[in-house]
Amino acid sequence: MPSAKTNLTLTTPIRALPGVREEHALKLEQLGVPNVGRLLTHLPHRHEWIRAQSGLADLEVGIIGSAIGEVSATKVTGFGRKARFQAVITDETGRLDLVFFNQAFLAKKIHPGMTLRVQGKPNVYGGGLQMSNPSFSIIPTEELGGLPEDQDDEYRPVYPATEGITSEQIRAIVTRVLDTGCALIEDHLPDAYRSERAMPSLADAYRMMHAPQSEDEVKAARRRLAYDELLLLQLGVHMKRAHLRQTLTAPALERTKEINERLAARMPFVLTGAQQRVVGEISRDLALTVPMNRLVQGDVGSGKTVVALDAMLLAIAHGHQATLMAPTEILAEQHYLSIQSMLEGGSVKVELLTGSMAQADRESVRARIASGEIDLVVGTHALVSQGVVFKSLAVAVIDEQHRFGVQQRAQFRVKGAGSEAESHETPHVLVMTATPIPRTIGLTIFGDLDISTIDGMPPGRSPVTTTLVPPDRRGAVYERVRARIEMGEQAFVVVPAIDTGASNTGNALRDLRTVVADLEGGPLHGKRVAAMHGRLERSTREHIMGRFRAGLIDCLVATTVIEVGVDVPNATVMVIEEADRFGLAQLHQLRGRVGRGEKPGYCVLIGEPTTDDGIQRLRAMTETTSGFVLSERDLEIRGPGDVFGTRQSGMAPFLVADPLKDLELLQMARRDAAAWIAESPNLDRPEDTAARRRLLKSHGKWLGIGDVG
Repeated sequence: MPSAKTNLTLTTPIRALPGVREEHALKLEQLGVPNVGRLLTHLPHRHEWIRAQSGLADLEVGIIGSAIGEVSATKVTGFGRKARFQAVITDETGRLDLVFFNQAFLAKKIHPGMTLRVQGKPNVYGGGLQMSNPSFSIIPTEELGGLPEDQDDEYRPVYPATEGITSEQIRAIVTRVLDTGCALIEDHLPDAYRSERAMPSLADAYRMMHAPQSEDEVKAARRRLAYDELLLLQLGVHMKRAHLRQTLTAPALERTKEINERLAARMPFVLTGAQQRVVGEISRDLALTVPMNRLVQGDVGSGKTVVALDAMLLAIAHGHQATLMAPTEILAEQHYLSIQSMLEGGSVKVELLTGSMAQADRESVRARIASGEIDLVVGTHALVSQGVVFKSLAVAVIDEQHRFGVQQRAQFRVKGAGSEAESHETPHVLVMTATPIPRTIGLTIFGDLDISTIDGMPPGRSPVTTTLVPPDRRGAVYERVRARIEMGEQAFVVVPAIDTGASNTGNALRDLRTVVADLEGGPLHGKRVAAMHGRLERSTREHIMGRFRAGLIDCLVATTVIEVGVDVPNATVMVIEEADRFGLAQLHQLRGRVGRGEKPGYCVLIGEPTTDDGIQRLRAMTETTSGFVLSERDLEIRGPGDVFGTRQSGMAPFLVADPLKDLELLQMARRDAAAWIAESPNLDRPEDTAARRRLLKSHGKWLGIGDVG
């Protein structure tokens, strides 16, 4: 067993440290802290400012302080679980009341005449100062004369803890290894580099986070650690980008005058100015042999699919193939039907490929993809399976990027521009998302993508009015729905589940079957009500949607299968049951199903949120219809730990950095990473070794850069 001072390494198990109890080591392991290295990176989630020891009368309300006083009185009040122990301590300056909830046993430990050192946050109660559940220690009489008089203010770390180990116990273990452990930390930033940016060493940053001497030290340490997180990610995306540009080529797809005229003739309507601008940006990319890697973002209904179709048709016009991958079978089906409709009467051969198709049908589609008979294939992740071989794939479109990740883009890369092509040939990749991305997140997660924004809406779209209604006013909502139906309009009702389950409040959920039965037997009696959900066969879903589009269904009750891709201009009302169970981006997507025609749209959120986050989400929905504003609000509400679904993208969440608050730091990291990769594209210089090692450990897998260089 190593001592705390000698033979210590960053891989030394916590349970091997002297003086650490077995149960505490086990609890730390459950927190993801098995060894010394992980212990040093288990950072405090906040620091408490603790005032130096003072007289009782000098304690400040709301600020953690410590003082020494003699116990003048004690008592126990209440019974059982509600029992509490109360004590009064005094000194020459005044008195302080102490209350310990659920700790009546302290009556056997603390008695009048004893001297206590207490620490806690005072509040005003009954006209005097009181501390609730303070930490305390009993000072033996023989030590009273030897207490130090002068103490400094302290910035004490508060650690993420769990049942069985407290923050103070974690702090004690950290203190044992802090100096020796920090000395073992390798810094991946050279001294001169850090000096230019006024940043402490990595070892000093960890020391200052765990044992700061001042608030300035906490700020300096946090700045360094946040910068590290942002820099390593930016190094990764810039390295990936440089690798693609240097080693891979794609077919050059020039937009000639003849092709441009043919594409314009194929479009079902005139593009908006915003769409034309983005088409121009994409066309300039496609004309080069450098593989395009572009993200197109736009609000709900801004016309992204048409822009993507233009790029795919450009590939087909040059004799190549194109593909569009969606995250769900339902969305893939909707894209397939929409594109088929737009290309009706033309010569472009479009096909659908999903995992649930019969094996014989899948094999037939695969064979026709390999032969080049199919020009444009729409599908799910089945498109990147090993059994799919394209004859000449030139443009790959991925819809709803945040539901996939970098890996899916990489899988399209290896599909190549043709089965007989060299391995360095790859298709152009276009990613589109209907969830607008805050600029900070675009820079952070999609740093390897160029970003285009469709910031306008097609003409003829009407505004959508959103209201939040409590459950007890549900009846009035559906009377309003009935009135709209009787005016010749249609409605959506969205529910959180197909079957009954427990809601956040413990009450039964408003599931699909319950809502359909209630509507048919109540406010929508005599109206044409239908239900749709993901368990239905594809042919059944298509039949129901076809009837709804044709106006043969008045009210469609559905789960979130209608979240994206459904376009029924006559649908003007969207009712969302249990709205507090949906995320902000999802609510905005659902709202986008109405207001797609000339008549104004209405979105009614039925819910009674019980959490602050839920209240903020639903309030934001009623205050703005802008997806861009909502994306910023969503980030503020959810915080930086899982920015924009980073867990779904495969990216490790930030532990320190906050892209919203650290925008200046993010921009610095982005500039620094670009300059670093320009000088050393593969980070293969001797001085880059530590940075490369840390980069591959933190981001190599999700960025797919383990084999770069």
